[in-house]
Order: sequence, then C-alpha cells, then structure tokens
Amino acid sequence: MLLAPAVLLLGGLFLAGIGLGLVRSLRYMPVIGLTKPVLQAYAAVLSAPGFLASLGLSLWIAGASTLVAAVLALGAALLLRGVFPGRNLVGVLFQLNLTIPHVVGALGILYLFSQSGSFARLAHAAGFIAAPGEFPALTHDPYAIGIILTYVWKEVPFIGLILLAKLQTIGPEHEAAARSLGASRWQAFAHVLLPLLMPALVAASAVVFAFALGAYEIPLLLGAHAPEALPILAWQGFIDVDLARRPEAYAISMLIALIGAVLLALYARLALPRKPRR
Repeated sequence: MLLAPAVLLLGGLFLAGIGLGLVRSLRYMPVIGLTKPVLQAYAAVLSAPGFLASLGLSLWIAGASTLVAAVLALGAALLLRGVFPGRNLVGVLFQLNLTIPHVVGALGILYLFSQSGSFARLAHAAGFIAAPGEFPALTHDPYAIGIILTYVWKEVPFIGLILLAKLQTIGPEHEAAARSLGASRWQAFAHVLLPLLMPALVAASAVVFAFALGAYEIPLLLGAHAPEALPILAWQGFIDVDLARRPEAYAISMLIALIGAVLLALYARLALPRKPRR
C-alpha cells in the first residue's frame, strides 16, 4: 500500500506512453487526417528492404554487448570480493564510469579508436602502419565494434555491482562446504556459486540488453550509415518533416518494445522460482 502511489504514477506514465505509441503506430493521427486505424505502418516497416538487416544489427549489438559485459562483470565481481592491497582504490575506479553519460563514453571511443583517433596516430608514429587511415575500422564499421565497446565499458560496472551485492548476501559458506566435501575450486564455482548468482546475473543482463536494443544515441554517433540500427530508423522517422512517416517510427518503437517484453517474459520463466506442483 505504501508503494501504491509511486507504482500507480510510474505505471500510468508507462502504460500511457505505450498506449499512445500503439495508437499512433496504427496510423490514427486525426491532426493530419488519419482517422482509421490500420496496420499499414507495420506492413511498410516489415517489408522495407533494409529492415531485417537493421533488426539483425540491433540484436547483434545488444546480444554481444550484454554477453561480453556479463562475462567481464562476473570476473570483476569475483576478483573484487577478495582481499588484496589496493582493493578499495580498485573498487572506486571500477565504478567510476557509472557517473559518466553514455554520450561522453561514445565520444571517448571515437577520439581513441577511430581511424583518425589517438591510437591510429600513435600506431602511425610508431611505424606500425603507413598512415592513420590503415588503422582497423573500429567505429562506423559494419560490425558495430565501437558501439559494443562503449556499451561494454559502461555496463560492466553496472552488472558487477549487482553481482557484488549478491555475493555479499551469499557469503563464502556455500563454497567452503563444497570444498570440504572434495569439490575443486572450479567445481565449487560452476556447481554452487554460479547457480546462486545466476538470477542476479540474468536480471542485470536483461536490463542491459533492453537498454542496448532501444538506445539510439550511441549507434547514431558510432554506427555505420548502412545498415542502421532500429532505434536510428525510429529516430529518423520522428524528426522527419513529413508527419506521414511518424506512424512508421511508432511501429518500429512498438516492435522494439515487443522484443523487450519477450525478453522479460523469458527472464521471468527462467530466473524466477516456480511453485512446486502438487
């Protein structure tokens, strides 16, 4: 009951936004003369020549970023739970970039890893390449390496802090009991600790995946011109002076939201405890 006001407010805003987007995606916009709901915008989006390539690129960015960030965060959390000289300093540095906006991180990646960036000029000065333009294309490339690097850099501490909090609640007793029964260090991790961490790891990874799938600013700064990620296509439709393109932008946004909802349903099915059958 105490949480009800906040839940109602946030839930109302969320549902109102989803409902408005759904109505607009059905081409119901009386202000420009569209008064009959139809699925024309979805048909136009799904039949567009580059839609499947954009969808694949968005899923690749979100999936690769989430997987790499989750693995690195798990390793970092296991390292930081130990006791070693300078642990507090390392912990502060580990979570420092949580306060840095994604756009700032993208600009840093651009200045460092682009073919005219600092690393390209250093490689040229050191004689490794004949010209900065020979540096591997890590930004504005078809594999979205720069975008993935940005998300990994930003999301590793986010997932890592969630895992660290979970490790504190678990404690070392479970692993110690497994080791006392003859399990190796790897067996204690794989069969005892990792299953206990999995709900927190899956939950944090789902958040990262959904964010990377729907965010547009990083692909806009670091992405290639073709194919473009789905959020970029939606953003282009929203800023187009032709209001007739607006329903297609809403349709793309609804498709992204649908993928996020499916992800949430899978998380609820895999990670949340089930009631035993009678």
